[in-house]
Amino acid sequence: MQFENDIKAVDALHQAYNNIKAEIGKVVIGQEEVVKSVLISIFSNGHCLLVGVPGLAKTLLVQTVADVMDLNFNRIQFTPDLMPSDIIGAEILGEDRNFKFINGPIFSNIVLADEINRTPPKTQAALLEAMQEKAVTAAGQRHILPNPFFVLATQNPIEQEGTYPLPEAQLDRFMFNVLLSYPTFADELTIVKSTTSNNDIKLKKIIDAKQIQYFQKLVRNIPVADNVIEYAVKLASKTRPHTALATEDINKYISWGAGPRASQFLVIGAKCHAAISGKYSPDIEDVQAVAEAILRHRIVRNYRAEAEGLSIEQIIKNLF
Repeated sequence: MQFENDIKAVDALHQAYNNIKAEIGKVVIGQEEVVKSVLISIFSNGHCLLVGVPGLAKTLLVQTVADVMDLNFNRIQFTPDLMPSDIIGAEILGEDRNFKFINGPIFSNIVLADEINRTPPKTQAALLEAMQEKAVTAAGQRHILPNPFFVLATQNPIEQEGTYPLPEAQLDRFMFNVLLSYPTFADELTIVKSTTSNNDIKLKKIIDAKQIQYFQKLVRNIPVADNVIEYAVKLASKTRPHTALATEDINKYISWGAGPRASQFLVIGAKCHAAISGKYSPDIEDVQAVAEAILRHRIVRNYRAEAEGLSIEQIIKNLF
């Protein structure tokens, strides 16, 4: 009986994913793989880093996801003068002469951290602490963030002057690093036609916060074969130079590999990828489908790889 209920639940997640994707597609043209990655990170209870040049609808995508999933949404524009209190909030002296805490914009279900690399490390750390702990501390008091809570951060890869790149240890807190590319010619035609007219698109709310939490638990409960878990752990282990499973290319081109968190995300991501694809258990192809976005920001190339023009994506694909 429980098995039948689990099958129905996975079918419900598969249907909800298709409905959400279709609804988002009314506003965000193209970028199907990006939308898929963002939704997988949400159902896996992870955070997502979106990397792309300006004008690729990163903000529109995040806002549309929040609308369709009936979640609270706040956007924080990161600047060099942004302070931690601007994000998490601060205590103020009220009319009754008592201090009270005023919530900052981080108290939301979805937080868009726009150009996260534009603010100093002290402010980045305040956000990244909230990502890990799902809570913030101010004046010695711990404040729990809303549930569900997701950070979708953006970075501009071409303008690096005056930026503060995230350290590898902080990048590791993001489940996915997703690259946004330019739209195809056909997609851009559709974008221009739809955004230069008076079309007013009304979006339907497909699911809500409680359903998202239910699906997050469901993803964790999806069974996975031992050989799939072993494949995921071996894949992460192969990226670590001068270890037992490291390949010749890894020893030659990589300075640092992915840690155990990558193995965890590979399994959780594979479970979610299988479920939204209508499968009841993940296989090795599901691990490979999420591997690039999970490993991309956890592997550090050395100077030799950069000199030879070898990309992280090529290195990862050679590990399959």
